[in-house]
Amino acid sequence: MHVAIITAGGAGMFCGSCMHDNTWARALQENGCEVSLIPTYTPIRVDEDNISTHRVFFGGINVYLEHRSKLWQSLPRFMTSWLDAPWLINLATRFSVSNDAKQLGALTVDMLEGELGPQKKEVEQLAQYLAQLKPDAVCFSNALLVGVVHRLRETYSGKIICTLQGDDIFLESLTDNYREQSIQLISKRAQEFDGFLVHSHYYRDFMANYLSLPAEKFRKIPLGIDLDGHTGKPTKRKNDAFTIGYFARICPEKGLHNLIAAFRLVRQKYPSSKLKAGGYLGSRDHEYAEQTFSAAADLGDAFEFIGSPETHDEKVAFLSSLDVLSVPTDYLEPKGISILESIANGTPVVQPNHGAFPELIDATAGGILHEAGNNQALAESLIRMQEDTQFRLDLAAAGHKRVREAFSPKSLADATVEAIESL
Repeated sequence: MHVAIITAGGAGMFCGSCMHDNTWARALQENGCEVSLIPTYTPIRVDEDNISTHRVFFGGINVYLEHRSKLWQSLPRFMTSWLDAPWLINLATRFSVSNDAKQLGALTVDMLEGELGPQKKEVEQLAQYLAQLKPDAVCFSNALLVGVVHRLRETYSGKIICTLQGDDIFLESLTDNYREQSIQLISKRAQEFDGFLVHSHYYRDFMANYLSLPAEKFRKIPLGIDLDGHTGKPTKRKNDAFTIGYFARICPEKGLHNLIAAFRLVRQKYPSSKLKAGGYLGSRDHEYAEQTFSAAADLGDAFEFIGSPETHDEKVAFLSSLDVLSVPTDYLEPKGISILESIANGTPVVQPNHGAFPELIDATAGGILHEAGNNQALAESLIRMQEDTQFRLDLAAAGHKRVREAFSPKSLADATVEAIESL
Protein backbone atom coordinates (compact mmCIF):
# COMPACT_ATOMS: atom_id res chain seq x y z
CA MET A 1 0.00 0.00 0.00
CA HIS A 2 1.27 3.47 -0.91
CA VAL A 3 0.03 6.24 1.41
CA ALA A 4 0.61 9.95 0.81
CA ILE A 5 0.34 12.00 4.00
CA ILE A 6 -0.15 15.74 3.48
CA THR A 7 1.17 17.36 6.64
CA ALA A 8 1.30 21.00 7.75
CA GLY A 9 4.58 22.59 8.82
CA GLY A 10 4.67 24.47 12.10
CA ALA A 11 6.48 27.63 10.92
CA GLY A 12 9.74 26.65 12.57
CA MET A 13 8.37 25.34 15.85
CA PHE A 14 8.22 21.77 17.14
CA CYS A 15 4.59 21.04 16.28
CA GLY A 16 2.91 18.02 17.90
CA SER A 17 0.81 17.25 14.84
CA CYS A 18 3.62 17.31 12.27
CA MET A 19 5.91 15.40 14.65
CA HIS A 20 3.21 12.76 14.97
CA ASP A 21 2.75 12.70 11.19
CA ASN A 22 6.48 12.05 10.77
CA THR A 23 6.35 9.20 13.30
CA TRP A 24 3.23 7.89 11.57
CA ALA A 25 4.93 7.88 8.17
CA ARG A 26 7.99 6.06 9.53
CA ALA A 27 5.77 3.51 11.25
CA LEU A 28 3.96 2.75 8.00
CA GLN A 29 7.28 2.41 6.18
CA GLU A 30 8.55 -0.04 8.78
CA ASN A 31 5.28 -1.94 8.37
CA GLY A 32 5.96 -2.47 4.68
CA CYS A 33 4.04 0.44 3.17
CA GLU A 34 5.38 2.96 0.71
CA VAL A 35 4.91 6.43 2.18
CA SER A 36 5.21 9.98 0.85
CA LEU A 37 5.18 12.60 3.61
CA ILE A 38 4.44 15.89 1.87
CA PRO A 39 4.75 19.19 3.79
CA THR A 40 2.55 22.22 3.20
CA TYR A 41 2.94 25.88 4.24
CA THR A 42 6.45 25.40 5.69
CA PRO A 43 8.94 22.54 6.10
CA ILE A 44 8.29 20.46 9.19
CA ARG A 45 10.57 20.53 12.23
CA VAL A 46 10.97 17.33 14.27
CA ASP A 47 13.39 16.01 16.89
CA GLU A 48 13.78 12.65 15.14
CA ASP A 49 14.71 11.51 11.61
CA ASN A 50 12.75 13.75 9.21
CA ILE A 51 11.40 11.69 6.27
CA SER A 52 9.29 14.39 4.63
CA THR A 53 9.88 15.31 0.99
CA HIS A 54 12.08 18.29 0.18
CA ARG A 55 9.31 19.95 -1.81
CA VAL A 56 6.81 22.19 0.01
CA PHE A 57 3.31 22.73 -1.42
CA PHE A 58 1.14 25.73 -0.58
CA GLY A 59 4.35 27.50 0.38
CA GLY A 60 3.54 30.11 2.98
CA ILE A 61 5.11 33.03 1.09
CA ASN A 62 3.20 32.37 -2.13
CA VAL A 63 -0.05 31.67 -0.30
CA TYR A 64 0.20 35.02 1.46
CA LEU A 65 1.10 36.96 -1.70
CA GLU A 66 -1.76 35.33 -3.65
CA HIS A 67 -4.10 36.33 -0.84
CA ARG A 68 -2.89 39.93 -0.95
CA SER A 69 -2.31 40.57 -4.66
CA LYS A 70 -4.41 39.86 -7.76
CA LEU A 71 -1.30 40.55 -9.81
CA TRP A 72 0.57 37.80 -8.01
CA GLN A 73 -2.35 35.44 -8.62
CA SER A 74 -2.05 36.05 -12.36
CA LEU A 75 1.68 35.35 -12.63
CA PRO A 76 2.65 32.01 -14.20
CA ARG A 77 3.90 29.35 -11.80
CA PHE A 78 7.47 29.37 -13.11
CA MET A 79 7.81 32.99 -11.97
CA THR A 80 6.68 32.31 -8.40
CA SER A 81 7.78 28.74 -7.59
CA TRP A 82 11.23 29.83 -6.37
CA LEU A 83 9.54 31.25 -3.26
CA ASP A 84 8.62 27.70 -2.22
CA ALA A 85 12.27 26.79 -1.60
CA PRO A 86 12.40 25.29 1.93
CA TRP A 87 15.46 27.33 2.93
CA LEU A 88 13.74 30.56 1.93
CA ILE A 89 10.52 29.71 3.77
CA ASN A 90 12.52 28.78 6.88
CA LEU A 91 14.40 32.09 6.62
CA ALA A 92 11.13 34.02 6.33
CA THR A 93 9.65 32.34 9.40
CA ARG A 94 12.57 33.54 11.51
CA PHE A 95 11.69 37.17 10.94
CA SER A 96 7.94 37.47 10.55
CA VAL A 97 5.23 34.86 10.79
CA SER A 98 1.80 34.78 12.36
CA ASN A 99 -0.23 31.73 13.28
CA ASP A 100 -2.73 33.84 15.21
CA ALA A 101 -6.18 32.87 13.97
CA LYS A 102 -7.50 36.36 14.75
CA GLN A 103 -5.26 37.70 11.96
CA LEU A 104 -5.81 34.87 9.50
CA GLY A 105 -9.58 34.79 8.99
CA ALA A 106 -9.69 36.12 5.42
CA LEU A 107 -6.72 33.98 4.36
CA THR A 108 -8.36 30.89 5.86
CA VAL A 109 -11.54 31.47 3.85
CA ASP A 110 -9.44 31.99 0.70
CA MET A 111 -7.69 28.66 1.29
CA LEU A 112 -10.96 26.83 1.86
CA GLU A 113 -12.35 28.17 -1.43
CA GLY A 114 -9.87 25.86 -3.14
CA GLU A 115 -9.98 25.93 -6.94
CA LEU A 116 -12.41 28.85 -6.77
CA GLY A 117 -10.15 31.04 -4.64
CA PRO A 118 -6.88 32.98 -4.94
CA GLN A 119 -4.79 29.85 -4.27
CA LYS A 120 -6.11 27.97 -7.30
CA LYS A 121 -2.55 27.58 -8.67
CA GLU A 122 -1.49 25.91 -5.43
CA VAL A 123 -4.53 23.63 -5.54
CA GLU A 124 -3.81 22.60 -9.10
CA GLN A 125 -0.14 21.96 -8.42
CA LEU A 126 -0.82 19.61 -5.48
CA ALA A 127 -3.70 17.85 -7.24
CA GLN A 128 -1.58 17.17 -10.33
CA TYR A 129 1.38 16.01 -8.24
CA LEU A 130 -0.77 13.51 -6.33
CA ALA A 131 -2.43 12.30 -9.54
CA GLN A 132 1.01 11.53 -10.99
CA LEU A 133 2.24 9.97 -7.73
CA LYS A 134 -0.77 7.58 -7.74
CA PRO A 135 -0.79 6.48 -4.09
CA ASP A 136 -3.48 4.07 -2.89
CA ALA A 137 -4.65 6.64 -0.34
CA VAL A 138 -4.10 10.33 0.31
CA CYS A 139 -4.45 11.44 3.91
CA PHE A 140 -4.66 15.13 4.78
CA SER A 141 -3.45 15.96 8.29
CA ASN A 142 -6.15 18.54 8.97
CA ALA A 143 -9.45 19.79 7.60
CA LEU A 144 -8.07 23.22 6.73
CA LEU A 145 -6.58 21.65 3.58
CA VAL A 146 -10.01 20.58 2.34
CA GLY A 147 -9.92 23.16 -0.46
CA VAL A 148 -7.82 20.73 -2.52
CA VAL A 149 -10.22 17.79 -2.32
CA HIS A 150 -12.72 18.64 -5.08
CA ARG A 151 -10.02 19.22 -7.69
CA LEU A 152 -8.14 16.13 -6.48
CA ARG A 153 -11.30 14.07 -7.03
CA GLU A 154 -11.18 15.07 -10.69
CA THR A 155 -7.58 13.95 -11.19
CA TYR A 156 -7.14 11.02 -8.79
CA SER A 157 -9.18 7.85 -8.25
CA GLY A 158 -7.83 6.56 -4.92
CA LYS A 159 -9.10 7.03 -1.38
CA ILE A 160 -8.96 10.52 0.14
CA ILE A 161 -8.96 10.66 3.94
CA CYS A 162 -8.60 13.39 6.56
CA THR A 163 -7.09 13.20 10.03
CA LEU A 164 -8.82 15.47 12.52
CA GLN A 165 -6.52 16.44 15.37
CA GLY A 166 -7.30 19.88 16.72
CA ASP A 167 -8.89 21.80 13.85
CA ASP A 168 -11.58 23.24 16.11
CA ILE A 169 -9.19 25.24 18.29
CA PHE A 170 -7.99 27.22 15.28
CA LEU A 171 -11.51 27.69 13.94
CA GLU A 172 -12.84 28.83 17.31
CA SER A 173 -10.12 31.48 17.47
CA LEU A 174 -11.31 33.12 14.24
CA THR A 175 -13.51 36.20 14.48
CA ASP A 176 -17.23 35.41 14.24
CA ASN A 177 -17.83 36.13 10.56
CA TYR A 178 -14.80 34.19 9.36
CA ARG A 179 -15.45 31.32 11.76
CA GLU A 180 -18.96 30.72 10.44
CA GLN A 181 -17.82 30.95 6.81
CA SER A 182 -14.94 28.56 7.46
CA ILE A 183 -17.04 25.96 9.24
CA GLN A 184 -19.64 26.03 6.46
CA LEU A 185 -16.99 25.67 3.76
CA ILE A 186 -15.25 22.80 5.55
CA SER A 187 -18.53 21.02 6.25
CA LYS A 188 -19.58 21.26 2.61
CA ARG A 189 -16.27 20.30 1.02
CA ALA A 190 -15.46 17.58 3.57
CA GLN A 191 -18.39 15.51 2.32
CA GLU A 192 -16.04 14.43 -0.50
CA PHE A 193 -13.62 12.69 1.88
CA ASP A 194 -13.91 8.91 1.96
CA GLY A 195 -13.33 8.92 5.70
CA PHE A 196 -11.85 10.58 8.76
CA LEU A 197 -9.23 9.38 11.23
CA VAL A 198 -9.24 10.49 14.88
CA HIS A 199 -7.27 9.52 17.97
CA SER A 200 -10.14 9.43 20.47
CA HIS A 201 -13.83 8.59 20.59
CA TYR A 202 -14.38 11.96 22.22
CA TYR A 203 -13.06 13.79 19.17
CA ARG A 204 -14.99 11.57 16.79
CA ASP A 205 -18.27 12.50 18.44
CA PHE A 206 -17.32 16.16 18.78
CA MET A 207 -16.17 16.70 15.20
CA ALA A 208 -18.99 14.72 13.64
CA ASN A 209 -21.34 17.19 15.28
CA TYR A 210 -19.15 20.29 14.86
CA LEU A 211 -18.69 19.86 11.11
CA SER A 212 -21.93 17.97 10.38
CA LEU A 213 -20.07 14.88 9.16
CA PRO A 214 -21.41 11.31 8.99
CA ALA A 215 -20.23 9.35 12.05
CA GLU A 216 -19.99 6.12 10.05
CA LYS A 217 -17.07 7.58 8.08
CA PHE A 218 -14.90 7.93 11.21
CA ARG A 219 -12.21 5.47 12.29
CA LYS A 220 -10.15 5.66 15.48
CA ILE A 221 -6.43 4.96 15.35
CA PRO A 222 -4.13 5.20 18.36
CA LEU A 223 -1.56 7.88 18.87
CA GLY A 224 1.89 6.56 18.24
CA ILE A 225 5.28 7.68 19.48
CA ASP A 226 8.69 6.54 18.33
CA LEU A 227 9.92 4.83 21.47
CA ASP A 228 13.58 4.87 20.40
CA GLY A 229 15.44 7.12 22.79
CA HIS A 230 12.68 7.23 25.38
CA THR A 231 14.96 5.68 27.95
CA GLY A 232 13.42 7.03 31.15
CA LYS A 233 12.21 4.37 33.56
CA PRO A 234 9.85 4.28 36.57
CA THR A 235 12.01 5.03 39.59
CA LYS A 236 12.32 7.26 42.61
CA ARG A 237 13.82 10.44 41.22
CA LYS A 238 16.94 11.77 42.91
CA ASN A 239 15.43 15.23 43.27
CA ASP A 240 16.24 17.47 46.21
CA ALA A 241 12.56 18.43 46.22
CA PHE A 242 9.41 16.95 44.72
CA THR A 243 9.34 18.25 41.14
CA ILE A 244 6.17 18.89 39.14
CA GLY A 245 6.53 19.46 35.42
CA TYR A 246 4.69 21.02 32.49
CA PHE A 247 5.60 20.25 28.87
CA ALA A 248 3.51 21.79 26.09
CA ARG A 249 3.29 24.93 24.02
CA ILE A 250 3.20 28.08 26.16
CA CYS A 251 -0.26 29.42 25.34
CA PRO A 252 -3.53 30.09 27.20
CA GLU A 253 -5.31 26.97 25.99
CA LYS A 254 -2.66 24.59 27.33
CA GLY A 255 -3.18 25.84 30.89
CA LEU A 256 0.21 26.66 32.42
CA HIS A 257 -1.56 29.35 34.45
CA ASN A 258 -3.80 26.64 35.95
CA LEU A 259 -0.80 24.58 37.01
CA ILE A 260 0.88 27.59 38.59
CA ALA A 261 -2.29 28.33 40.57
CA ALA A 262 -2.48 24.72 41.77
CA PHE A 263 1.24 24.74 42.55
CA ARG A 264 0.72 27.63 44.95
CA LEU A 265 -1.73 25.46 46.86
CA VAL A 266 0.74 22.54 46.88
CA ARG A 267 3.41 24.81 48.34
CA GLN A 268 1.15 25.75 51.23
CA LYS A 269 1.59 22.17 52.44
CA TYR A 270 4.98 21.38 50.92
CA PRO A 271 7.01 24.61 50.61
CA SER A 272 10.04 22.83 49.16
CA SER A 273 8.18 21.64 46.02
CA LYS A 274 9.42 22.75 42.60
CA LEU A 275 7.69 23.48 39.29
CA LYS A 276 9.57 23.24 35.98
CA ALA A 277 7.91 24.19 32.69
CA GLY A 278 9.13 23.51 29.17
CA GLY A 279 7.66 24.15 25.74
CA TYR A 280 7.68 26.26 22.61
CA LEU A 281 6.80 29.94 22.94
CA GLY A 282 5.68 31.63 19.73
CA SER A 283 5.29 35.32 19.01
CA ARG A 284 1.50 35.08 19.26
CA ASP A 285 1.72 34.14 22.92
CA HIS A 286 4.45 36.46 24.21
CA GLU A 287 1.94 38.64 26.05
CA TYR A 288 0.37 35.61 27.75
CA ALA A 289 3.82 34.32 28.73
CA GLU A 290 4.92 37.68 30.12
CA GLN A 291 1.77 37.95 32.23
CA THR A 292 2.05 34.37 33.44
CA PHE A 293 5.74 34.54 34.32
CA SER A 294 5.32 37.95 35.93
CA ALA A 295 2.50 36.65 38.10
CA ALA A 296 4.76 33.76 39.17
CA ALA A 297 7.70 36.00 40.07
CA ASP A 298 7.00 35.70 43.80
CA LEU A 299 7.66 31.95 43.56
CA GLY A 300 11.34 32.71 43.04
CA ASP A 301 13.46 29.71 42.10
CA ALA A 302 10.61 27.35 42.99
CA PHE A 303 9.38 27.95 39.41
CA GLU A 304 11.65 27.56 36.39
CA PHE A 305 10.94 27.91 32.68
CA ILE A 306 13.50 25.94 30.67
CA GLY A 307 12.31 26.95 27.19
CA SER A 308 11.89 24.46 24.36
CA PRO A 309 14.34 21.53 24.34
CA GLU A 310 16.35 21.60 21.10
CA THR A 311 16.92 17.87 20.81
CA HIS A 312 15.16 14.60 21.55
CA ASP A 313 17.74 13.76 24.20
CA GLU A 314 17.13 17.08 25.96
CA LYS A 315 13.39 16.46 25.94
CA VAL A 316 13.79 12.97 27.41
CA ALA A 317 16.19 14.29 30.05
CA PHE A 318 13.65 16.91 31.07
CA LEU A 319 10.73 14.46 31.29
CA SER A 320 12.88 11.98 33.18
CA SER A 321 13.84 14.61 35.75
CA LEU A 322 10.24 15.09 36.90
CA ASP A 323 8.30 13.28 39.62
CA VAL A 324 4.97 14.02 37.95
CA LEU A 325 3.79 15.95 34.89
CA SER A 326 0.57 17.90 34.34
CA VAL A 327 -0.77 19.86 31.37
CA PRO A 328 -4.14 21.12 32.69
CA THR A 329 -5.61 22.38 29.44
CA ASP A 330 -8.55 24.74 29.30
CA TYR A 331 -9.62 23.42 25.92
CA LEU A 332 -10.64 19.85 25.21
CA GLU A 333 -7.46 18.26 23.90
CA PRO A 334 -7.98 15.73 21.06
CA LYS A 335 -4.53 14.06 21.36
CA GLY A 336 -1.96 14.45 24.12
CA ILE A 337 1.44 13.53 22.65
CA SER A 338 3.41 15.02 25.55
CA ILE A 339 1.31 13.01 28.00
CA LEU A 340 2.30 9.77 26.24
CA GLU A 341 5.94 10.84 26.09
CA SER A 342 5.98 11.56 29.81
CA ILE A 343 4.43 8.19 30.66
CA ALA A 344 6.84 6.46 28.24
CA ASN A 345 9.74 7.85 30.30
CA GLY A 346 8.39 6.63 33.63
CA THR A 347 6.84 9.92 34.74
CA PRO A 348 3.14 9.62 35.64
CA VAL A 349 0.66 12.39 34.88
CA VAL A 350 -2.24 14.29 36.42
CA GLN A 351 -4.72 15.46 33.78
CA PRO A 352 -8.20 17.10 33.65
CA ASN A 353 -11.12 14.74 33.08
CA HIS A 354 -12.08 16.11 29.68
CA GLY A 355 -11.22 15.76 26.00
CA ALA A 356 -9.11 12.74 25.10
CA PHE A 357 -7.43 12.50 28.52
CA PRO A 358 -9.89 10.04 30.13
CA GLU A 359 -9.31 7.64 27.22
CA LEU A 360 -5.52 8.07 27.43
CA ILE A 361 -5.44 7.48 31.17
CA ASP A 362 -7.74 4.47 30.85
CA ALA A 363 -5.58 2.97 28.09
CA THR A 364 -2.22 3.57 29.79
CA ALA A 365 -3.02 3.49 33.53
CA GLY A 366 -0.13 5.94 33.72
CA GLY A 367 -1.79 8.71 35.71
CA ILE A 368 -4.90 10.06 37.36
CA LEU A 369 -7.62 12.54 36.45
CA HIS A 370 -8.86 15.59 38.31
CA GLU A 371 -11.99 17.68 37.90
CA ALA A 372 -11.43 19.96 34.91
CA GLY A 373 -11.29 23.66 35.74
CA ASN A 374 -10.82 22.99 39.46
CA ASN A 375 -7.31 24.00 40.55
CA GLN A 376 -7.99 22.88 44.11
CA ALA A 377 -8.72 19.38 42.81
CA LEU A 378 -5.56 19.52 40.71
CA ALA A 379 -3.50 20.52 43.75
CA GLU A 380 -4.99 17.68 45.81
CA SER A 381 -4.09 15.18 43.08
CA LEU A 382 -0.53 16.49 42.92
CA ILE A 383 -0.25 16.27 46.71
CA ARG A 384 -1.47 12.67 46.57
CA MET A 385 1.29 11.90 44.09
CA GLN A 386 3.82 13.49 46.44
CA GLU A 387 2.62 11.74 49.57
CA ASP A 388 2.03 8.24 48.20
CA THR A 389 5.31 7.24 46.59
CA GLN A 390 4.29 3.64 45.98
CA PHE A 391 1.06 4.70 44.28
CA ARG A 392 3.03 7.03 42.01
CA LEU A 393 5.58 4.34 41.15
CA ASP A 394 2.82 1.81 40.42
CA LEU A 395 1.24 4.24 37.97
CA ALA A 396 4.63 4.89 36.39
CA ALA A 397 5.33 1.18 35.94
CA ALA A 398 1.91 0.38 34.51
CA GLY A 399 2.04 3.31 32.09
CA HIS A 400 5.60 2.58 30.99
CA LYS A 401 4.53 -0.95 30.02
CA ARG A 402 1.20 -0.12 28.39
CA VAL A 403 2.52 2.73 26.22
CA ARG A 404 4.90 0.24 24.65
CA GLU A 405 2.10 -2.23 24.07
CA ALA A 406 -0.68 0.00 22.74
CA PHE A 407 0.97 3.18 21.41
CA SER A 408 3.99 1.83 19.57
CA PRO A 409 4.64 2.72 15.92
CA LYS A 410 3.58 -0.81 14.94
CA SER A 411 0.23 -0.44 16.73
CA LEU A 412 -0.34 2.84 14.90
CA ALA A 413 0.65 1.39 11.50
CA ASP A 414 -1.49 -1.73 11.89
CA ALA A 415 -4.53 0.32 12.89
CA THR A 416 -3.99 2.74 9.99
CA VAL A 417 -3.87 0.03 7.35
CA GLU A 418 -6.98 -1.59 8.82
CA ALA A 419 -8.81 1.74 8.90
CA ILE A 420 -7.94 2.62 5.30
CA GLU A 421 -8.95 -0.80 4.03
CA SER A 422 -12.26 -0.61 5.90
CA LEU A 423 -13.32 2.69 4.29
